[in-house]
Amino acid sequence: MSTITDITSPSAFHDHISSLPPTTTVIISFHTPWAAPCAQMSLILQTLASSYPPQTPPTISFLSLDAEAVPDISETYDVTAVPFLVIQRDGKVLEKVSGSGAAKVRAAVERHAGKGGNTGKVGLPPALEVTRREEDEKEDHKATAETNGEEGGGGGLGKYAPGADDPRTAPEMSSTEGQKEELETRLRELVKAAPVMLFMKGTPSAPQCGFSRTIVGMLREQGVRYGFFNILADDEVRSGMKTFSDWPTFPQLYAGGEFVGGLDIVKEELENNPDFFADYVAAPKGKGGMAAPEDQKQPATAST
Repeated sequence: MSTITDITSPSAFHDHISSLPPTTTVIISFHTPWAAPCAQMSLILQTLASSYPPQTPPTISFLSLDAEAVPDISETYDVTAVPFLVIQRDGKVLEKVSGSGAAKVRAAVERHAGKGGNTGKVGLPPALEVTRREEDEKEDHKATAETNGEEGGGGGLGKYAPGADDPRTAPEMSSTEGQKEELETRLRELVKAAPVMLFMKGTPSAPQCGFSRTIVGMLREQGVRYGFFNILADDEVRSGMKTFSDWPTFPQLYAGGEFVGGLDIVKEELENNPDFFADYVAAPKGKGGMAAPEDQKQPATAST
């Protein structure tokens, strides 16, 4: 059975990839040791790998990378959350899968690498294949025809049309425009709650993803005082900010009420201009952190 190769450095990754023939399908799994869903992904991949017999030259190769230990590689593949799966062949990305759903991961791997053995024997439910009997299809068609008035003397719904005096059969749908406007107003207030606002997974003292942890460290190193909002605690804000910022992932950083970008953009801004946060420095280098509530005028839902 195939096994999963742990990759611990960029050089090891490039060496392994270059050693494979261009026909090999490479399954690259990004994880972090602190994210619980990654343990489930690891089990899923071990089960899948065991269903593919080793061949020479290899037709499939499973790799496991700690996303935080190899940030350059993570950035290359636009890894913004873990677990994250990349399927590639001959240097070209075929598909990306975010999350640890067993059915979704299995389907993606089999779509590009073909089916392995019966993985159901080792813990991963096999895909269900259902073939309808011809008799069942005929019965369904007959039942549908009778229900719609196509058979049976015209007593069905197929010949019925509601009249002007008939009561309404369903209530009118209420408009959601008011809710959207209310959410947008709330988001406009949130992004201006502090001179620098960070929308992150978790809190600065307990980040829930490596990318949020990294940007917190960058702000601290720059001496920036900032407000934050834990998007994991509010699904409405979490989904709304993706549209409001036109940015699909987190963390998201705002400065002066204007969207700066995600982790990659902030890194790029600092590389191009080391004084990018000069207007927002309120502490010595390496001493940045959360702004005081009276300074950030932050709504209760976003305060520490």
